[in-house]
Amino acid sequence: MPTVDLRTQPLRALNRTLHALRPDTNETHWTVANPDGRHAIAAGLDAAVTVEVAGNAGYYCAGMNKRATVIVRGNAGVGVAENMMSGLVCVRGDASQSAGATARGGLLVIDGNAGARCGIAMKGVDIVVKGAVGHMSAFMAQAGTLTVLGDAGEALGDSLYEARLYVRGTVASLGADCIEKAMRPEHLEELGAKLAAAGLSGAVDPAEFRRYGSARTLYHFHVDNAGAY
Repeated sequence: MPTVDLRTQPLRALNRTLHALRPDTNETHWTVANPDGRHAIAAGLDAAVTVEVAGNAGYYCAGMNKRATVIVRGNAGVGVAENMMSGLVCVRGDASQSAGATARGGLLVIDGNAGARCGIAMKGVDIVVKGAVGHMSAFMAQAGTLTVLGDAGEALGDSLYEARLYVRGTVASLGADCIEKAMRPEHLEELGAKLAAAGLSGAVDPAEFRRYGSARTLYHFHVDNAGAY
């Protein structure tokens, strides 16, 4: 299990090494020591490996992730798992704003809270936040799911497309074109699967959540809705 100490080795060298890993590599579990909030740690991975970041990460940790598992044993800065395509990213602490922004696939799990714009423009990723999320989370979210065990800030789901939002706590306010929707059996089943994937099987009852989605009134311009665009 290789260990890279970022106080003695450059971050760029670490990422270059991870990018060069072959599909048949036997070095499948990496530890990044002393990350000290550096930016873009383990960004752009495209291999079925596990990278554990032993501390706090800066901006865009695990950005553009594909196939890899990245575990941040601390907090993560802006844009963790940004544009992720597949794989798993776990933040054991809190995440700053824009967690999972534009991500197209995979699973992002945040054990703590997430800041503003969590899941902004998400395009297929599944995000599970065990704490609260900040304002304008899921802004312009197109596809995927955002599951929040805690509270959600103002303007949740503003200008939402077809992503599905599940919130167990209170919602400060809903954004433009976002409404509460009925929790049908298929949604309870979907939510249960997302909770299980995040390690919460049996620990949380899907029936405690409420579902939010698009009212679909802003898909096409209409003069009566001009103030909402």
